[in-house]
Amino acid sequence: MSKAADNTIKKKKVKTVPIWMGILVFLVAFGAGAASKFAITPKWTKDYSVQWSDELGTLKTDLPYGEGEANKFDLYLPKDNTKEAYGLAVYLHAGGFTSGDKIGDREMLSWLCSKGYVAAGINYTLRTETNNASVLTQSDEIKAAIPQVIAAAREAGYPIDKMTIAGGSAGHALAMIYAYRDAGDAPVPVVFTFGGVGPSCFYKEDWDNYGLDQNTEESDLAAAGLFSAMLGEMIPVEEIKDGSYIQRMKPISAAAYITPDAPPTVVAYGTHDRVQPFKASLRLKAALEENHVDFKYIEFPHSGHGLQNDDALSRQWMAAIEEYLDKYMPVK
Repeated sequence: MSKAADNTIKKKKVKTVPIWMGILVFLVAFGAGAASKFAITPKWTKDYSVQWSDELGTLKTDLPYGEGEANKFDLYLPKDNTKEAYGLAVYLHAGGFTSGDKIGDREMLSWLCSKGYVAAGINYTLRTETNNASVLTQSDEIKAAIPQVIAAAREAGYPIDKMTIAGGSAGHALAMIYAYRDAGDAPVPVVFTFGGVGPSCFYKEDWDNYGLDQNTEESDLAAAGLFSAMLGEMIPVEEIKDGSYIQRMKPISAAAYITPDAPPTVVAYGTHDRVQPFKASLRLKAALEENHVDFKYIEFPHSGHGLQNDDALSRQWMAAIEEYLDKYMPVK
């Protein structure tokens, strides 16, 4: 932090957070998510990673869904085009909301297509130092994309009657927002959601990995900066102090939208996560329990954001994903 910025904090006269501070905290804090990417893949994951080939079906790339440069999606159409209806499996890429691309999930999407689903990877506008993209605008882009994805599949001869939405890290956060916040507006029923290490809520006391739990002027400034950048709206320090920021953050807090009608869920979190705070994931688990949602929450006791140190649990997690896919979106 620069000397001038440090002096600003020490004087304790700032009432709102400069936007540059929010952007800086956002980029530094969540850029780490791109480095760990989501899951470091051990050898057994070949069972769930498929190399794309024309034998699997047809791949349509960079189909537009909006006016933005990043508003494009890839559509994976299975070889068998004779069914009356298909399930759609959307997988959203990781990258800390600031990097990443749908092409990075091609093996996962190919695996989903190989199981008989129409699969889709969707890009969204990434946060940079020069734009106003936020988790909120990114979630709204995903919401706008889904009808276009379904329409493109139908036009290609693959009518969709149900869907699952999933992702890793940032992509998981966006998938949960759609599954819990926006499913009521979806063109088809959202019957399942899965993923790992995505932030689902924003309580400063949970974000102790960034020191936001200290209840000091400096920590409140940092909380206001980070949360402002993620929401894309300025949150005054006073709202951090009086707790009203929690309601302000609701539009990007997936856990706040969980009801008894929420789709079945499979999630995984590492207890040593220093990017997405593990404590926040416990609120997600509690909300799923309280609303009696059919879910599996898999805790990785030796892993961080990459979920890299619990191989047996990784297998269990992927097996649970396949089990729920077969149960809630069977390929007939």
